[in-house]
Amino acid sequence: MTGSKKDLVKYRLSRAKDTYEDALILAENNKWNSTINRLYYSAYYAVMALLISKDLNPTTHNGAKSNFSEHFIKTNLVSKDLGKMYSQLFTWRQKGDYDDLFDFSEDKVWPYFGPVKN
Repeated sequence: MTGSKKDLVKYRLSRAKDTYEDALILAENNKWNSTINRLYYSAYYAVMALLISKDLNPTTHNGAKSNFSEHFIKTNLVSKDLGKMYSQLFTWRQKGDYDDLFDFSEDKVWPYFGPVKN
C-alpha cells in the first residue's frame, strides 16, 4: 500500500461516490444490470474504506463481505439492514454479470439507491 491509511480510506470513499454517480447515469438509460453492478461496487468501495480503517485488508469480495459482517454488522457498528442490503447487492451483482437470460428491472433496482448513497 502506498500512501497513508487515511489517504487510502479517502480514496475508497471517493471511488464509492464516483461509482454511485455512474449508477445514476446507467439508471437514467435503463441499464439495470449495469446499474446493479455499479451500486454493488459503490457499496463495496465504502465497505473497503471501513475495513481499511480497522486495519483489515481482505483480498476477495467474499473476504470483504465476511469481514464487514464480523467486524461491523455483528458488533452493531452498522445496522443489520445495511448488512442485508450489501449481501443482496453482492448476490445480484454476480447474477447480473454472469447469469444468462436474466435482467433486472427498475422496480427492483431503485430502492437500493438510497441505502447505497448513505
